[in-house]
Amino acid sequence: MRMKKKSKFNFEMKGGNVASKADKSTQRQAMATKILIVDDEPDFQELISQKFTARIRAQEVEFVFAENGAQALEKLRQDGAIDIVLTDINMPVMDGLALLGELPARHPLIRAVVVSAYGDMQNIRIAMNRGAFDFLIKPVDFEDLEITIKKTLQAVQQLKESLLLQQEKLQLELRNQFIRSIFGRYVSEEVVEILLESPEALQLGGEKRRVTILMSDLRGFTSISERLAPEPVVALLNRYFEAMVDVVLQYGGTINEILGDSMLIIFGAPVWRQDDARRAVACAVAMQLAMAAVNEKNKRDGLPELEMGIGLNTGEVVAGNIGSLKRTKYGIVGRHVNLTSRIESYTVGNQILISESTLKEAGPAVSVSRQIKMEAKGFDEPITLHEVKGIAGEYNLFLPERKDFLVELAKPLAVLCTILEGKHALGASFTANFVKLSARGGEVLSSQPLTLLTSLKMRLSDFEGKEILADIYGKVIANDPMRFQVHFTAMPPEAAEFLQSFLLKG
Repeated sequence: MRMKKKSKFNFEMKGGNVASKADKSTQRQAMATKILIVDDEPDFQELISQKFTARIRAQEVEFVFAENGAQALEKLRQDGAIDIVLTDINMPVMDGLALLGELPARHPLIRAVVVSAYGDMQNIRIAMNRGAFDFLIKPVDFEDLEITIKKTLQAVQQLKESLLLQQEKLQLELRNQFIRSIFGRYVSEEVVEILLESPEALQLGGEKRRVTILMSDLRGFTSISERLAPEPVVALLNRYFEAMVDVVLQYGGTINEILGDSMLIIFGAPVWRQDDARRAVACAVAMQLAMAAVNEKNKRDGLPELEMGIGLNTGEVVAGNIGSLKRTKYGIVGRHVNLTSRIESYTVGNQILISESTLKEAGPAVSVSRQIKMEAKGFDEPITLHEVKGIAGEYNLFLPERKDFLVELAKPLAVLCTILEGKHALGASFTANFVKLSARGGEVLSSQPLTLLTSLKMRLSDFEGKEILADIYGKVIANDPMRFQVHFTAMPPEAAEFLQSFLLKG
């Protein structure tokens, strides 16, 4: 209950209106405070309008009137701009105390003040228990009412500001959870922290980015998986990915996709750094070096050894959230993604091929051994590829030299060759002869001209000319007019045993 007292504020009384000099100019610029008066006495409504005439004309305050609690609830439902309710107690249909009981659940941001002649302690206690901000007794002291309105409005504003802060905090937490859920398992903690500190680095609507793309794939894993039970296949993949993911995160790459035995890794999105291309090449070399430890464990557990090919390319892509409302993920699209896939498909096991653009952006620290020209869909000019030997400088990582000693055969070994485009045969098969062999490849005499990096399916014949019913897959890594050198990319055990016996006899 508020008793009549001298105002603590410097108010002027002009025509029954109380106003703060210091606040006048600011209040006129602000939106008018909207107050709902709930009272069934027309005289009280008229008195309010008279006492606040100047404020109303100055658009500092606006009054809305209702004659009972039910009308008040309807007014509140229709008008979301009301800040304060001034309500009497004794009214028809729904009294003021009943109205107070409805407000917290329906309009939690509105504060109510009771203005009533029924100021006994029971009514005051019920009103305050039902959430009334204050209780004024009629006849109203308008200076006291002005102070009460001001304090009530301050309470409403503080409540709204507090709610806004809570909403902003919740949005921040949700954004951080989203970033961690989308990227936390696929990028380094350093990149996650950059995204959390600078969310503008993540344009979920899609944007053009210059990135370096790394694609890796296990050579011959499809045939390996077909020969093994599911458990060892999963064990092989898990061991391989565990090692590779650690390397990728160490070098700051974003693991965009793991599909089967392949990986798509991005350097430059969602966070761009000046050394993206150089780190990508270093990552590729480190991944190849990490395969030695993977294969040691495989050999120890009686599992097949694995070989990986890696292709890298640098170019402009579209990066952003891709998918539908039900399922979405951060990804990249564009012709440079397709080109990277093509480059990777040209690699053999333990090899890294990079485009000219990646070599240029990675800088002179990258050491390459040879270059290869290829035609690529969507590109007018031939694409130049470079085989990576290692990277100097701060990384100082180099691949061991590949030594493949070919044994000259005393007797040629017949082979039926089929050119492959992807997984499909291209043209008719042709016969050729191995004249040199090793466990990893061979030199073939053939009248069929083949370009570098051509993929082949080969079926061998034994000493009596009988076919060995197992296909060997390989890729042309060197060529002359009448001969080519092939590197085996996939070989079933029976073919490997036959070649080994042939080498021993040859």
